[in-house]
Amino acid sequence: MVEVNYNKTDNLPNEEELIKKVVNEVLLEEKIVVDVDVYITLTNNEEIHKINSEFRNVDKATDVLSFPMYERDEIPNLKKKSDDGVEKILGDIIISVEKVKEQAEEYGHSFERELAYLVTHGMLHLLGYDHMIDEEKKVMREKEEEILGIMNISR
Repeated sequence: MVEVNYNKTDNLPNEEELIKKVVNEVLLEEKIVVDVDVYITLTNNEEIHKINSEFRNVDKATDVLSFPMYERDEIPNLKKKSDDGVEKILGDIIISVEKVKEQAEEYGHSFERELAYLVTHGMLHLLGYDHMIDEEKKVMREKEEEILGIMNISR
């Protein structure tokens, strides 16, 4: 299940369908067969700044934050069918709608493309990907572009 919430930003009912499609495509491409819940909160720069400061000690707004519920070594278990009936919360993603608008303009593509990119990026973080070292960054960037390409979401 994908739940989209709003915190101090306007609702984006048309974009909710896109968000859900992106989440489901990432899960499909990553071969996640266990039913998982993903919570996505759309907010503004002020709110994401507060969260970034509180949880990462980074005193500025950012575009996307991910809060995974699984460690990287636990992710392979989500690729095996489970019949334990327990709901599995993959994690939370928080996106600044203001940053989506700013970056879409900066990079010269649509709001929808930037939103899809940030959802993909956040989902990959929930699934154990990272970009702190060059090798991991390369893998993550290739995966992001692959998923967006499959969905025909281009720059």
